[in-house]
Amino acid sequence: MFWTKNIARQSVLAGLQWYEGKVVSVKTLRPNTVIKDEAISSLLSKQKHPTFVTTDVDGFWRKAKPHPRFCIVCLPLPDYRLHELPSLLRRLFRTEGFRTKRERMGKVALVTETTVRFYAVGQPSITEIPLAK
Repeated sequence: MFWTKNIARQSVLAGLQWYEGKVVSVKTLRPNTVIKDEAISSLLSKQKHPTFVTTDVDGFWRKAKPHPRFCIVCLPLPDYRLHELPSLLRRLFRTEGFRTKRERMGKVALVTETTVRFYAVGQPSITEIPLAK
């Protein structure tokens, strides 16, 4: 499953139709409640290998602890650039180390137009690699 936060615009979600898995809002995990950033990791760890995508870089990048059961992808996109999200994700999923769920699990990534920076379970230092074309 592919969980999203801060990315509720239908136009953005429609751009993710190429993704073969399910794309759902994290709000479906606890309907009718406010989900604080601190609760996300606990909720994700109970799901089956989700990739959590967020534009809340300040809330997750270098704050979230990597976990072997999920991946967190941070995209530093302001609202007026959210239309770029589907293509950046597609490129990420063509990047070595992120092509499959198995490769992605246990990583927290920051994706820009040219690079992927990430840290992972058992790897506290940050690695930077080029984002696939």
